[in-house]
Amino acid sequence: MNQQDNSMLMMATAGAGIMFASWIERTARSYDFRDKTVLITGGSRGLGFVLASEFARAGAKVAICARDEGILKQAQAKLKAQGFQVAAVTCDVSKPEQVSTLVRVVGKRYGKIDVLVNNAGTITVGPMEVMTLADYEEAMKLHFWAPLYMTLAVLPAMRQRRQGRIVNIASIGGRLSVPHLLPYSASKFALVGLSEGLRSELAKDGVLVTTVAPGLMRTGSPRNASFKGYHRDEYAWFSIGDSLPLFSISAERAARQIITATQRGDAEVTLSLTAKLAVRFHAVFPELTARMLTSVNHLLPGVGGIGTSQALGRASTSDLSPSWLTTLTEPAARQYNQLPR
Repeated sequence: MNQQDNSMLMMATAGAGIMFASWIERTARSYDFRDKTVLITGGSRGLGFVLASEFARAGAKVAICARDEGILKQAQAKLKAQGFQVAAVTCDVSKPEQVSTLVRVVGKRYGKIDVLVNNAGTITVGPMEVMTLADYEEAMKLHFWAPLYMTLAVLPAMRQRRQGRIVNIASIGGRLSVPHLLPYSASKFALVGLSEGLRSELAKDGVLVTTVAPGLMRTGSPRNASFKGYHRDEYAWFSIGDSLPLFSISAERAARQIITATQRGDAEVTLSLTAKLAVRFHAVFPELTARMLTSVNHLLPGVGGIGTSQALGRASTSDLSPSWLTTLTEPAARQYNQLPR
């Protein structure tokens, strides 16, 4: 065996050793959700609603919160009908005083909070010209400040127990900024930075932070997103993209992958093959990605319509949406509590 063969053998052995050590580490930190308390923000509909049912199915004691008390109670009733007893607390997680009350109430009911899932979010769709400072501020409140408030509220007890999980639901938009979603993407980039930094600093305390970057998911969420400019056209492309099976992932599949990553204490998870390919392509070919996104922007609706005013998705329907192109999204809206009371 020559020197080159020896080097290749050593590299292969080292690689196998690293993989084995990683497997041992994952096994050692595997988490049993039975009798653990999971608190999910934005848990009244969409992905948060699905996560609540999946965590409950895994044996966890689940608490959900949201701003709209009526939708929250509706979600609680639907989860109860599925056989899950879930606590529901009305809370605006962008307000620190309400966050403190939420954590106190959930802690009093269940004794402790073992897993925090920062899922609450907002989406405003339209060209940059119709976005206002208020749009950026609202996105930052829900995607950056709220997760920070929630983390700081649960962290002292987790550190004291030297055990805990924090899951931050970011987005592919926090890895790759997409046209007509600028406030959303900017705030999700901020969340990714916060989440990755927390991961490296809190591991020493036994608290593992997982950053989740979903691509398009079939949760029915376009109905409750906000649209500006030519809002019907914006809603059409957004809701159709959310429905395409090759580009979007089912909510149940996304929730199961998130729960698996939380259980293993993974640093990050990107959901859907399309999202993974997009992130890797952007990392290797940033210039080409920028040109492609510039071309995409030319195909999207221009400036006009209702301008800086907002319309919810359910008030922005057209011949294109709902239609056969959104076949997968419509049932999801009904199933995941996206319809108004």
